[in-house]
Amino acid sequence: MKILVTGGLGYIGSHTVVELQNEGFEVVAVDNLSNASIEVLDGIEAITGKKPLFGQLDLRDKAKVQELFKKHTDIAGVIHFAASKAVGESMEKPLLYYENNLGVLVYLLKELQKKENANFIFSSSCTVYGQADEMPITENAPVKPAESPYGNTKQVGEEIIRDTCRVTPNIKAIALRYFNPIGAHPTAKIGELPLGVPQNLVPFITQTAVGLREQLSVFGDDYPTPDGTCIRDYIHVVDLAKAHVKALQRLLKDENESNYEVFNLGTGKGSSVLEVIQSFERVSGKKLNYKIVDRRPGDVIQAFADTTKANTVLGWKAQSTLDEAMKSAWEWELQVEKNRSAKS
Repeated sequence: MKILVTGGLGYIGSHTVVELQNEGFEVVAVDNLSNASIEVLDGIEAITGKKPLFGQLDLRDKAKVQELFKKHTDIAGVIHFAASKAVGESMEKPLLYYENNLGVLVYLLKELQKKENANFIFSSSCTVYGQADEMPITENAPVKPAESPYGNTKQVGEEIIRDTCRVTPNIKAIALRYFNPIGAHPTAKIGELPLGVPQNLVPFITQTAVGLREQLSVFGDDYPTPDGTCIRDYIHVVDLAKAHVKALQRLLKDENESNYEVFNLGTGKGSSVLEVIQSFERVSGKKLNYKIVDRRPGDVIQAFADTTKANTVLGWKAQSTLDEAMKSAWEWELQVEKNRSAKS
């Protein structure tokens, strides 16, 4: 079966391509390489023994999207990762985010409407909940006004898919609301490789430890949490990738209860920023240079998932511990540093 993965060389996309190929799917990966490296293809091949079919493609070009579906008429499912994803950048460039994250989604769904049977997995986010009223967060928690254009694109994206499914019974879709993906493949062949300054905590930790960054800033230690720092649900990226395969198989086997479903993906456990730093220090044996600075606008106090629905309905459960995820992130960083030194 042929599966289209958009953003297939990105962080979560590449790990999902690996899991799809491990399960015997034929993968067509497309990516515009704005935030990914072509060398990821070699990493995927090194792990699975096979390169996916790859096309460098900017999905904002509607004609190119149409060409893609004409070329691959036998696509059985689409997993859609291609999107801009930095909260801070979205505050500065809202139109880029609306064009990239919503325009592309519309073009894909228009092509899927033409198919007799279409299966669609959407990369959503726990940002749709904002600061939830209760912990852990269930799928029934109210969707709060978004804190950023990025968060808004995930909310509106879900609405677009839901409305499309309502009038197009041949499209079945699942929106997966991730919490905080971290870590890397245990082979250290692929991992999170941000271009420029990392926007996320864990790559900033590993880059600081390896000497690329001078110091890690911890934004606030006066939150109403046990140690005063923000709490998040950190999930190993390989566990997350496996959930996409589970969700896709659910649709392919017609096991879905409606043609639009939503699942939280997390561990169900919250960890504070300081606990993540302590975990890193434990697995790496290195002391991290960090300092407490003022709070950052837009950060919610805490967010962690109720994973009951994913565990029972989807039949998926996160397996890796925080320490295991941090260890894999560190091993990946060391491999990146080794490659960087070899090139210089």
